[in-house]
Amino acid sequence: MGQLLAPPGPHAVHLCIDMQRLFAPYAPWATPWLERALPEAVRLIAHAPPRTVFTRFIPVRNKAEARGVWKAYYEKWECVTRDKADPGLLELMPALTRFVPPATVIDRQTYCAFTNRRLQAFLDEHQVDTLIVSGGETDVCVLAAVDIGYRVILAEDALCSSSDESHDALINLYTKRFSLQIEVAPVASILARWSIVR
Repeated sequence: MGQLLAPPGPHAVHLCIDMQRLFAPYAPWATPWLERALPEAVRLIAHAPPRTVFTRFIPVRNKAEARGVWKAYYEKWECVTRDKADPGLLELMPALTRFVPPATVIDRQTYCAFTNRRLQAFLDEHQVDTLIVSGGETDVCVLAAVDIGYRVILAEDALCSSSDESHDALINLYTKRFSLQIEVAPVASILARWSIVR
């Protein structure tokens, strides 16, 4: 771990996943690691704000709007539906809002950021070939990005999870099973090798 195969390159984008107030320590979907990962994510964002894309998970308006197994999900988590939750919970963490713009925000209602095609269209338009990933619960998005063909670099100290055990298992899987497609490195190593063309 902690090693890049090559510098990120001029067509890299930092994909910061779901660093929203909804996942802060006091929120319904609290992710314990968020506060620890946030300063490292900020370092990546500050390095290249125009090359940063924030995704936000936006729950359904109400449980009746949900489809299929999402109905049962929102039966359990009705408190986070848009009709019930404080709208401010959907916003980015306060430390991140100053970067938008020039950073871009793309919303979605599914686990995978690529499902609604807005993210894919943005990346295609900007000729992106590498994703530097930070943020929360990145397992679904990471494998989707690999399937599409992106080089994926995980910023290991800028990732957060709701479970130490699942996080460690995923990092282990990525570094062993997907080592040619997914690289894992600390933010300092990424920044040292990521040159931005101004």
